[in-house]
Amino acid sequence: MEELRDVAIIGVGMTKFGKSDKSVVELFAEAANQAMEDAGIVGKDVEALFVGNCFGGFYEGFMNMAPHLAWEIGAKTAPAFRLEGACTSATYAFILAWNWVASGMVDIAIAGGTERSMLPGTPYATRTFAMGAEKFESDCGMTFPGVFATCAMLYSKTYDIPLEKLREMMAYVSIKNHKHGALNPKAQFYKKYGELKVEDVINSRMIAYPLTLLDCCPFSDGASAVVLCSADIARRFTDEPIYVLGVGAASGGGLHRQEDYIKPIARVTSARKAFKMAGLSPDDIQYFEGHDCFTIAEIILLEACGFFEWGKAAKATMEGETEIGGKIPTNMSGGLIGKGHPVGCTGTAQVYACVEQMLGKAVKGNQVTPPPEVAMTDNLGGDFASLGHIILGRSKRSKYRR
Repeated sequence: MEELRDVAIIGVGMTKFGKSDKSVVELFAEAANQAMEDAGIVGKDVEALFVGNCFGGFYEGFMNMAPHLAWEIGAKTAPAFRLEGACTSATYAFILAWNWVASGMVDIAIAGGTERSMLPGTPYATRTFAMGAEKFESDCGMTFPGVFATCAMLYSKTYDIPLEKLREMMAYVSIKNHKHGALNPKAQFYKKYGELKVEDVINSRMIAYPLTLLDCCPFSDGASAVVLCSADIARRFTDEPIYVLGVGAASGGGLHRQEDYIKPIARVTSARKAFKMAGLSPDDIQYFEGHDCFTIAEIILLEACGFFEWGKAAKATMEGETEIGGKIPTNMSGGLIGKGHPVGCTGTAQVYACVEQMLGKAVKGNQVTPPPEVAMTDNLGGDFASLGHIILGRSKRSKYRR
């Protein structure tokens, strides 16, 4: 097998998240055109397109959207693929685009995602979101808030943390991510909820005990896009390419197949694959965007990815270790909780946030200083069923390999 080529990101784009009247096509075109302008290319330069989307068929009656997206952005006859992996959809789109470029099939590709999760309203959206779980779970009435409420109970019991104390610890995730989302002009909650207190989170409306409304991420509309190219031509387009150092993916199956919900094996496996490819460890990561669909979810993922020992991330979060200046700044974009969660586009929105951080372009109050050299994303689809990780660097893989 031939050595894979190094791959670089040369452009990124993202719409504002929140309620939108634009179609999934219009949203994606907005993000993709931003990314192409950032890269200094036009549609005809794109040789392949990979897009994440979950609900186009349910909410807009639009299934086979990828070829239409290609023509909408001027890529025309370029092969175009729609990926569906629940919330991991755009991460998988990115990994496949990376693979096509790394293998030499194409030199330039676009990966992204587009979604209108706010279109159907809460009851229907709750039902369709649950379709991302194993069928027997959703048919029995299990929803994602219920799953992660169960995880919070398990975490409390496993690590002998009184539940009310854990609720306070989880509240610090919400406080942090809403604080940074309120500073992010592209976030759904821009200029909102920026000064929450623990009691605000704990006393907000109960959703699935012990999770309240402010423990949960919102439904969102939005799109994001990333232009990838072979690293050997990247500097034709930008003086500051961001290199893909490692990727990982893994499958978890239904909850009844999983031994431990708070130590999800698929997430551990996927993260380790990405670290192995990059030749790095958790200690090398300077910035992190994780899938904080719920406050307890951020705590679990920080441990599963190796940033904290099992049972220690809740306390570390409360002590500021995931803030700017802490051990591992996490979700300074606002994450899903503060920025929003347009399901099929979240993966490349995470990449967008990492690239902004690495180039020193994040907004004041959210920018890590000095800009990170190495960043990582973590994305989850379903009940720990679909996992994907991406590690990015300011330099090529060879610099970081041990």
